[in-house]
Amino acid sequence: MRGMSLVVKVVTNIVVGFIFIYGVYIILHGHLTPGGGFAGGVIIAGALVLRILAFGVEPVSEKRAEERASAFESLGALLFIGIAFAGLIIGGAFFLNFLPQGTPLRLLSGGIIPLCNIAIGIKVGAGLFTIFLALAAIKYVMED
Repeated sequence: MRGMSLVVKVVTNIVVGFIFIYGVYIILHGHLTPGGGFAGGVIIAGALVLRILAFGVEPVSEKRAEERASAFESLGALLFIGIAFAGLIIGGAFFLNFLPQGTPLRLLSGGIIPLCNIAIGIKVGAGLFTIFLALAAIKYVMED
């Protein structure tokens, strides 16, 4: 049996979804409250790490998860750079706010900042999860 006890697995199944949703909330509301892309990305990575720790993973699945997380990390970086260049192309300045600012204290009031928070959240969450998987893979190297 891989992973931890049945109690830990059941509690993890209940809690991981809430942790993930909270990370998404922190990312989306980062321009209104303390938090943002980095903090939300760390919370999301924590949810993914918790799931791996509770249920365990096979070496083949771990390699596939590492490749997928690395792809998401690259996607987050490309989105962030894409937002910066969109401001350059649309308005003539790097990171120019090309979206309407909206009403203060509303969710859609931050211009490009929520988009940047989403890109940073994807990058940080995937990056930290990749680091965890790389450190976890050391056990296979040590066994050889």
